[in-house]
Amino acid sequence: MTETQSPRETLTVELGARAYDIQIGPGLIAEAGAHIAPLLRRPRVAVISDETVAGLHLEALRDGLAASGIEMVALTLPAGEATKSWPHFTRAVEWLLEQRVERSDVVVAFGGGVIGDLAGFAAAVLRRGVRFVQIPTSLLAQVDSSVGGKTGINSAQGKNLVGAFHQPALVLADTAVLGTLTPRDFLAGYGEVVKYGLLGDLLFFEWLEAMGPKLASGDMAARVMAVKRSCEMKAAIVARDETEQGDRALLNLGHTFGHALESATGYSDRLLHGEGVAIGCALAFELSSKLGLCSQEAPSRVRAHLRDMGMKVDLRDIEGDLPDAEGLLALMAQDKKVVDGKLRFILARGIGEAFVTSDVPGEAVKTVLDEALALR
Repeated sequence: MTETQSPRETLTVELGARAYDIQIGPGLIAEAGAHIAPLLRRPRVAVISDETVAGLHLEALRDGLAASGIEMVALTLPAGEATKSWPHFTRAVEWLLEQRVERSDVVVAFGGGVIGDLAGFAAAVLRRGVRFVQIPTSLLAQVDSSVGGKTGINSAQGKNLVGAFHQPALVLADTAVLGTLTPRDFLAGYGEVVKYGLLGDLLFFEWLEAMGPKLASGDMAARVMAVKRSCEMKAAIVARDETEQGDRALLNLGHTFGHALESATGYSDRLLHGEGVAIGCALAFELSSKLGLCSQEAPSRVRAHLRDMGMKVDLRDIEGDLPDAEGLLALMAQDKKVVDGKLRFILARGIGEAFVTSDVPGEAVKTVLDEALALR
C-alpha cells in the first residue's frame, strides 16, 4: 500500500436502492450543505450533537449548511458513553417530534460513535423511519460506527442491546476535525483501525506498523488513507452481510472481551470503547494462540504494535478494580453475539486471518482471563 496523494476519497456502500456514499477528506464540514442539499425536500435539518463537539464545530457546520441555504436546528447532549441510554434517547426523540421533523426530512448525527448510534436509532424509530446523515467527528466513528447502519443504546444488561439496523443516507468523514481530538481519543479510535488489519488484511497491518506514528502525529494523507481502507473493508463486509448473519460478525474482533470490560468499568472514562477493543483484540489473539490456532508470535506482535502506539494493551492498563474471571464471563454471556446459548468468538489463525466460531471451551477463556488478571 502507498499513501494517497488525493485529499479526498469517495466510497459507496453497495446496498441496492439503499446504497450510500462515504466522503472522506479534510474540509467536508464547510461543504456539508452542498452534499446534503440533494437529499432534502425542504431546506432544513435537525442536528443532534454533544457538548464537546458542539463547542468546537457546531457553528462551522451551521455555516456550511447556510452556504447552501439550509436552516439548522440543534440538540446538544452531554458527551460520553453514559449518554447512550434510555433517558437521553427519549429526550432526543421527543425533541425531534417537537421540531416537527417529518418522514421526508433528514436528521444529522454530528459527533462520535455515541451520538451516531443514538441519533441513528432515534431516526430509525421516529415516524417509523426518517433518513439520517452521519458526520462523524472521532476517528472511531469515521472508521467504524458511522458506516454500516448499526444504531442503538446501552442498557443495564449490557452494551448495544437495544437498537435497529438503519443505514445512513450519506457519511461525511471530515478528517481535519481529527486534529481537535485529544491524544487518548485519537488512539482509542486507532484501536478500531488496527482491528481491520488484524481481521482481514495483513498488508494493512504492516502499513500501520510503519505509518502509525505519522497517523498519530497528524499526517493528513496517512489519515485519509487509514480511514479509506478501514471504510473499504467495512463497506465490503456490510454489503455481503448487512444484518450480521455471517461475515459481518468478523467486525466484532476484540469486542466480546471489550464489551465485557466496558460493562465492568461502568461505561465510564476508565475505559473508552476503542481501548476496550484494543485490549480485546490482544486477548482474542492470546486465546487463539492458547487453542493452537496461531503461533505465540501473533499476539506478541499485536501487543508490540499497540504498545509502540502508546495504547492500552492489557487488563493491568485499566485503573481500578475489575471482576474476577467468572464475573467477566458472566458479563460476556449478556453479549448480543450469544447464539443458542453459545458465545460466538472471533479468533484468528494469524494476523489478517480472523474467523467466527462458537466452538470455544469456556475453560480456555477463563484461563486467558485468569492469566491476564494475575498480571494486574
